[in-house]
Parts: sequence; C-alpha cells; structure tokens
Amino acid sequence: MRLSKSIIEPIVTEKSYDHSAYGRYVFKVAMSATKGAIKDEMKDVYGVDVTEVKTVIMPGKSSRIGKTREFSTPRRWKKAVVRLKEGQSIDLFPKDK
Repeated sequence: MRLSKSIIEPIVTEKSYDHSAYGRYVFKVAMSATKGAIKDEMKDVYGVDVTEVKTVIMPGKSSRIGKTREFSTPRRWKKAVVRLKEGQSIDLFPKDK
C-alpha cells in the first residue's frame, strides 16, 4: 500500500511505536524522496505540521538461497523519522466504524 509519491508506508514496530510518545513517527519512503518532499507530503496526507525530518538508507539483509553457498543480493531502502509540531499526532491504527 503506497500512501503517496514519496511515502510508502508507516513502520510499526515496538521501538517505532515508543517514538510516537515523543511526537516522532517512522516511515518507509522512496529512495528518491528528499526531506522537503517528505515534509510536504506529510502535510498533504496526514494534515500535520512537521518540524524535523531525519533520513537514513538502511542496508538490505542478505539471505542464503537453498542449501548452497549462494546468497541473494540485498535490497536497500530508505527510512524517515519525522518529528511533528507539539500537540499533534498521527493515528496509525484508525478504528473502523
């Protein structure tokens, strides 16, 4: 599920969920996404004001294919940690009515 051109999906882990208490949210973003584009699309998709965007390119994890000594090539991906303006939040688990 792709949310927009730059934002692919939120990353929901125990660690990233703990960040939400401090107004920080973690997203998987496109490799070509810039900090400015991420900030603008957060405003469009979620309607929140972003104060800070930190990005990091995560190395892929290589995996073995079968019982041989061959390894698959890892795929890199980009992660963005977004800090919101004080008092704002994103509902990562919306309730269906």
